[in-house]
Amino acid sequence: MVESISSHDSSSVQDEYQATPPSFGEDTGVENNLGQENTQQDEVEVLTGCGGLACCNPNNGAYRFIALVFMCFLSFGSYFCYDTPGALQDHIKSDMNVNTLQFASLYSLYSWPNVILCFVGGFLIDRIFGIRLGAIIFSSIVTLGQFVYALGGIINQFWMMQVGRFIFGIGGESLAVAQNTYTVSWFKGKELNTVFGLLLSMARVGSTVNFLVMVPLYDWVGTFAQGHKQLGISLMIAGATCLFSLGCALLLGILDKRRTKILRLNTAETGEKVHLSDVLSFPLTFWLISVICVSYYVAIFPFIGLAKVFFMRKFELNDKTSNAVSSIVYIISAIASPILGFVVDRTGRNIFWVFLAVLVSLGCHALLAFTFLNPFVAMSILGLAYSLLASALWPMVSLVIPDHQLGTAYGMMQSIQNLGLALISMLAGLIVDVKGYLVLEMFYMVWLCIALVSTVGIWLSDSTKGGILNLSVSQRCRREEDTECLLES
Repeated sequence: MVESISSHDSSSVQDEYQATPPSFGEDTGVENNLGQENTQQDEVEVLTGCGGLACCNPNNGAYRFIALVFMCFLSFGSYFCYDTPGALQDHIKSDMNVNTLQFASLYSLYSWPNVILCFVGGFLIDRIFGIRLGAIIFSSIVTLGQFVYALGGIINQFWMMQVGRFIFGIGGESLAVAQNTYTVSWFKGKELNTVFGLLLSMARVGSTVNFLVMVPLYDWVGTFAQGHKQLGISLMIAGATCLFSLGCALLLGILDKRRTKILRLNTAETGEKVHLSDVLSFPLTFWLISVICVSYYVAIFPFIGLAKVFFMRKFELNDKTSNAVSSIVYIISAIASPILGFVVDRTGRNIFWVFLAVLVSLGCHALLAFTFLNPFVAMSILGLAYSLLASALWPMVSLVIPDHQLGTAYGMMQSIQNLGLALISMLAGLIVDVKGYLVLEMFYMVWLCIALVSTVGIWLSDSTKGGILNLSVSQRCRREEDTECLLES
């Protein structure tokens, strides 16, 4: 139960209260009057009954922790189902009678549309849907896409599987934008870097669980179904994770609506509307952050995709060991990301941590390119650097972009990332075919140098404008005159 106790500057209202004290159930009309004069009042929310419990009180950390659990699982189904083609590659090719190029379309049909669609999704979240409805809509699209994809397998229609992956892609990246926007809304100024690290960890967990589970699931379905039906039913069961994430979106929406009502967050809104032209007014620091996002991730995702053969040829590792070395980056990031995010939360200085992460990653690629040191060493360190960068980089957007434009900003950033990764991945494959893996490693090092220069550019741009990106936590608190923040730091 929520009760509002208000103090008003008007003496006439105070006299009226003193003369005839109203009961809590009585409508005195004063509440409406106060609502029209928000600039002249202070509102205090008193939670009674079950609403006073820590887990039901939005002012309490326990309430935010419950929301964080749902926030982490918001994209779990998307991350899990994204890699189902990779986990069942041989089975898809044989059961559906398709070649490698047709199989690869299951990934490209997800990636290429998101060069545009995740920016559109972010804009729709800011301008039309809002975070709550946006998360539910995009989670529903992900779920629909997965089941269409699975149905294509059941009825032996590969084109339907392709359509399903396209639908899945429409929702997948936009859902990630909603998740990022939710995170900033709930945790900005608190544990934001830690939470971004935790979300990264959950993404890696989703992909890892998929590779561990899908083949045994496929084999189990094989006890009562064969061929394309075995494949389709396996994918349909995997879609249960999308339903689970959709449930998390609904519950998170309820928690967020309650939080907004009790904390009266709507009264703080400026009513500003987002326009597509707002993108042109984004500061230089945002575009440099986007450059880092592309140039750094190029040396992670496409590299890991091509690394297995590289390790087998240069370091003479067997097939199983090469896979283990390639996956160590994701395994370490699943553990280290929230820990390193907590370090960034405690210290601030995001630019310094990004610079350090890029520099260490550059050193790791140099070790792989020019030495014969056991690749486990370089890849393990690369996993730590990747975790540190992701924990420090993504929250920086919330420090340079107004809250009402964050969905658009994160959507634009992910669109740039998708375009860059799609183009550079193809170029990386061409380099391997023509020049070999040593030149490919040097290619990745060039991109990391671009990320390093961009980081310096962010520091120069931010410092000359009196920005806060490289301030310590206590310096940011003093600048924003946040007493509570100073006490926590």
